[in-house]
Amino acid sequence: MTARDLAIAANRALAAAGQSDMVWGHAAVRDPDGRGIWIKAPGWGFEEIDADRMQLVSWTADVLEGDGEPHKECHIHLEILRRRPELHCTVHSHAHSAVAFAALATPLLPISHEGALFGGEDVPRFALTGGLVRSPELGRALAETLGAAPAALMPKHGLVAAGTSAEAAVMHAVLLDRACRTQLAAMAAGPIRVWSDDAEAAAKRDECWPGAQLDAGFAYLVRKDGRP
Repeated sequence: MTARDLAIAANRALAAAGQSDMVWGHAAVRDPDGRGIWIKAPGWGFEEIDADRMQLVSWTADVLEGDGEPHKECHIHLEILRRRPELHCTVHSHAHSAVAFAALATPLLPISHEGALFGGEDVPRFALTGGLVRSPELGRALAETLGAAPAALMPKHGLVAAGTSAEAAVMHAVLLDRACRTQLAAMAAGPIRVWSDDAEAAAKRDECWPGAQLDAGFAYLVRKDGRP
């Protein structure tokens, strides 16, 4: 599958996972020839993306292939992928549970398999701005906050996720939002009293979320989308 096809599948999988926010949010896949990133054109929802609605955006944020201007927030993807050459894909969405949970300034606890994604450590949070990440400087700051984590919260905004494959990046975004949703539900019922300690959370991360499981979750979302 080409990088463009992977980016299309990533967008559709995010839609199938319920991360659509009308036309906002985007997934990007590194171009294998080093030209930049494949990302959806502005103005389209995750579920609407096909080959004609994709762009190849250069490392200097110029559109090399495709129509229109690049996303204002293409610097999210450009700077994370520039900082970490081992990564292949990045995701930014406005997933509702992640946005709601980030407003609480509460540690994300490993109370579920999804919560163990971070191995017992709290999820990173990007606090520099709640506005758009529309400059290389802000993109670099976000990349620094993300560090080596699979995903980070962007309070007052959304989330960002990354992976060495499109499958991993999408699933990291999905799992973070699910972990936030589970903890919100538990907190609504009362104080949280039970969660994995650091050792169990780290073991669960390795057991529950190896590459094969992330691939399987992504494949399910692609099937759920229902299109070739």
